[in-house]
Amino acid sequence: MNKKVFQLLVDNTSGVLSRISGLFSRRGYNIESITAGVTADPRFTRITIVASGDDEILDQIEKQVAKLVDVRDIRELKPEKSVYRELALIKVKAGASEREGVIGVTDIFRAKIIDVCKDSLTIELTGNQAKIEAFLSLLEGYEILELARTGIAGLGRGIEDVVYIED
Repeated sequence: MNKKVFQLLVDNTSGVLSRISGLFSRRGYNIESITAGVTADPRFTRITIVASGDDEILDQIEKQVAKLVDVRDIRELKPEKSVYRELALIKVKAGASEREGVIGVTDIFRAKIIDVCKDSLTIELTGNQAKIEAFLSLLEGYEILELARTGIAGLGRGIEDVVYIED
């Protein structure tokens, strides 16, 4: 199984995300992560989708999504020509005795402690998926109470692939 990261520019209309995700579910395609947010131009939304499958399925996904009315542009974000980031919020059970160890790991990964309670710490970590996975593996000796991950957001490097939409 291969993975591809697709970047879509779509009209910022109600139901657009539902129509796109519906295409995936109707055809039985797997979405590993999906993020969406308005662009600098409020008429458009940028959606980043990570999908998995064999090459034929991934090519079919790109063609089917491109046919949707709201989709203005779709392109693959190749790892060597793109920047990907993900945000993770991790709540770790940490009393006074465990706190120092968790803070040490947090500092090494340049993460931020955003909330401290008597028995827990909440950590914010931004980076690529490998960084987040490595951080989580170092927390295996601690109890992770809650974990929230945003999924990948990505952009192509440089200005060569910037899409300008004229209406």
